[in-house]
Amino acid sequence: METIFTWTADTAMPPMFRRRLPLVRNYPCFPGVGGSIPEMVSSEDSAGSSVAWPTPGGGVLRLPLVVSSYTLGTHVPFRERVEAPAAAGFGGIGLRAENFWDAQATGLDGQAMSELARDAGVPVLEVEYITAWGTAADRDAAQQRKEETVFSMARTFGVGHLNCGLIEKLPLETIVEAFAELCDRAGDDLTIALEFMPYSGVPDLATAWRVLREANRPNSALIVDVWHWARAGMTPGELDLVPAERIVSVQLCDVRRTPMEPMRTESLGFRLPPGEGYGDAVGLVRALQARNVRPRLVTVEVISDELVAQGVTHAAKVVAAAAHRVLAGASRG
Repeated sequence: METIFTWTADTAMPPMFRRRLPLVRNYPCFPGVGGSIPEMVSSEDSAGSSVAWPTPGGGVLRLPLVVSSYTLGTHVPFRERVEAPAAAGFGGIGLRAENFWDAQATGLDGQAMSELARDAGVPVLEVEYITAWGTAADRDAAQQRKEETVFSMARTFGVGHLNCGLIEKLPLETIVEAFAELCDRAGDDLTIALEFMPYSGVPDLATAWRVLREANRPNSALIVDVWHWARAGMTPGELDLVPAERIVSVQLCDVRRTPMEPMRTESLGFRLPPGEGYGDAVGLVRALQARNVRPRLVTVEVISDELVAQGVTHAAKVVAAAAHRVLAGASRG
């Protein structure tokens, strides 16, 4: 990942936005020999917008700290979705197709959204979320519209990878074939990042990696999310199955002591800030770093109805502070 910095010339911009602004180019990268993706690094740092990610041998990467779309709630005006993360010190934001459509309905096009976000110092660095791609029957008009929107968003915002998951529980060979077709539809310029979820058709890391390996598409990668990791009962040793370079995104959050039923309800409204639960977010980050995983970004995905009810500015500040504590704790290990 190449990071270039510029100074804003807009003297009328609010004081919290008058700072060094990162222009992050998140290019796609494809696996080489052995299934590994060449590393992407941020070449410089901007105070408050990136985080340290230690690597074996004493090196340190500077990666964007991104707030996911769900962390700020589902119905948030675009300008508020930009201003709250900027005030909390994030280096980028995530957008779902639904957020994009909502902003379009207010008269903003993709270019206007991109400019507003970049001018605030929080460019769009994550786009999502493609689901229901497993069978032809599931790929109805609504699914196809959403899929094409996410592809378009990635290209509009210059994001090299996009997030996907599969809720439906299908035979593995069906999932593999459908995932390969999804990668083909995305095109060589976009990487499809698959997220395993314990209640889904891809319930754990081993299954996710098998899907990638058997689909054999160069524009495919993996997401590791603390909530899904913990609730799937993953252990650090299971990371050894996967080439480190195939993990392109790490999502920070945490879990409650006791799982809720249905599990998906907990995932979509009752997560905790990273380091404040029982998922050992620090331990997972250390395990990833020890294996030389070099993600393109670190995302904070704390989907919490309780936090959002207290306001998006409050939610952004709480989860940003928690993420910094987790990353600092992992570095001290």
